[in-house]
Amino acid sequence: MQNSIEVVAEDRDTYYMNMGPQHPSTHGVLRLKLHLEGETILSAEPFIGYGHRAHEKMAENRDYLQFLPNTSRVDYLSGMIYNLAYCQAVEKMMAIEVPERAEYIRIIAAELNRISSHLLWMGTFLLDLGGITPFLYGFDDREKILDILDSITGSRLTYCYGRFGGVTMDVDEIFVAKTAEFCEYFRGRLDDFQRLVIGNVIFQERTKGVGVFDPELIQHYALSGPCLRAMGFARDVRKDEPYGIYERFDFEVQLGQRGDCFDRSTVRMGEMQQSLDIIEQALKELPDGPIMAAKVPKRIRPPEGDHHFAVESARGRFQHYIVSDGSDIPVRHKLSTPSFVNISTMPQVMPGTMLADAVAILGSIDIVVPEIDR
Repeated sequence: MQNSIEVVAEDRDTYYMNMGPQHPSTHGVLRLKLHLEGETILSAEPFIGYGHRAHEKMAENRDYLQFLPNTSRVDYLSGMIYNLAYCQAVEKMMAIEVPERAEYIRIIAAELNRISSHLLWMGTFLLDLGGITPFLYGFDDREKILDILDSITGSRLTYCYGRFGGVTMDVDEIFVAKTAEFCEYFRGRLDDFQRLVIGNVIFQERTKGVGVFDPELIQHYALSGPCLRAMGFARDVRKDEPYGIYERFDFEVQLGQRGDCFDRSTVRMGEMQQSLDIIEQALKELPDGPIMAAKVPKRIRPPEGDHHFAVESARGRFQHYIVSDGSDIPVRHKLSTPSFVNISTMPQVMPGTMLADAVAILGSIDIVVPEIDR
């Protein structure tokens, strides 16, 4: 029976097609080698490396402060979260105590960055599926966030706002007022997105039951972020391993049920709502005081040993693993990124789906190529 199946397989009219590295839906230089029978995907193999920039090797050839600007280039859509994560990792290694006001400002900036990342995901995902209006609405709202962050960072994409022990610039009453105004405005906009996107029957037909993640993938690939929570698993680093002052805020972990493209979309929509709740709580409780620790060494020399720190980025669990020999340059600096994990699952997820579904599946997992090719 096995030999007869092989003969039939050889007689099937199949072919290979490259999706990328210039295809618009790959959102960067990623290539998928698809084995097709008609429009049915038999196998999928991702190829990376087209945009490799050797961030980890650069970290091991610079001192800790010199590597700081690199962090927001690893995932430029979660640039603020990645920048602050590196600062928090070093602060944990050096036992640097961050002032209360700086902690609250970091929370506000990070959650604004999370919303802006999800908005770009929503806009480009819907554009890949043929919907232009959500793309325009999403980017319009994202610009409002970038204006707010630009006022305190001087940047609109790749931020270097964090410093070991605090942040570079304090926020003023104008920043607080504009942030509160945006939160009030964006709640109404989220209701529009629920009707325009989630409630759209065409969107539902393109995403429900498509790209279902099998629970076995969790153990084999260490999935995290919206891709994991869409399967019904309430895992969030902000809750499980609270960092900064996240344990002080009341928010819910958003969950799906089936782990398909639709559930991954509803989870991210819900996360934007929860980020608004966190921001409003932080604005209400924002204390006075300094924004930098009083005594931070000019030369960062962490104690000898292995150090680990993790945060919840817009795409999932992002981790620093740093090996120190006591000098100001790390022996090893490993970055564990969620997009690398998520794209690694494609050979398991895509077979059996249609060619048009490949665009939907790839868009729903929200990859950012620079953190894959780190």
